[in-house]
Amino acid sequence: MNLSLRALSVAAMLTVASIGGAMAQDNPMVGGAAMPATNNIIENAVNSADHTTLVAAVQAAGLVETLSGEGPFTVFAPVNAAFDALPAGTVETLLMPENKDQLAGVLTYHVIAGDIKAADLVKAITDNGGTYTAATVQGGELSFALEGDAVKITDAAGGVATVTIADVDQSNGVIHVIDKVLLPAS
Repeated sequence: MNLSLRALSVAAMLTVASIGGAMAQDNPMVGGAAMPATNNIIENAVNSADHTTLVAAVQAAGLVETLSGEGPFTVFAPVNAAFDALPAGTVETLLMPENKDQLAGVLTYHVIAGDIKAADLVKAITDNGGTYTAATVQGGELSFALEGDAVKITDAAGGVATVTIADVDQSNGVIHVIDKVLLPAS
């Protein structure tokens, strides 16, 4: 299969995966809750049972107003299990008021300016020879690649996350759910 057909095939599979394999719907389910595209990133995230740690971190970092703003933002949103997989005490330490700047840095490392859909990401990966690097709002970079039909994201620490739900549209951007916390360079 040529590269552009493969890209379209992977993008189509990501889109189907993002809506749980069901027919296209206006409000995909994430964390047991519908995610209306008319809500902003924060309005939807607070309803996801899978993102309570992320929401608490966004609140502690003082990023609620920013991520409720106009955007557009592309957010790679780690699930609670991703935070649980960090070394013991990491989340608690980051949530301390004296670590607010460090926490904000970790969270904004999960955000890219713009509204980047799965098809755009897959196209960028294939157009760039199999990997694509993008700057984050934090200032670091994330590297994207395909492994079979999965989009993999490599962070500055060498950690690798997988997009598990793609293209959850928001009024101010898009969320892609991921299974690992991405860490910027220290």
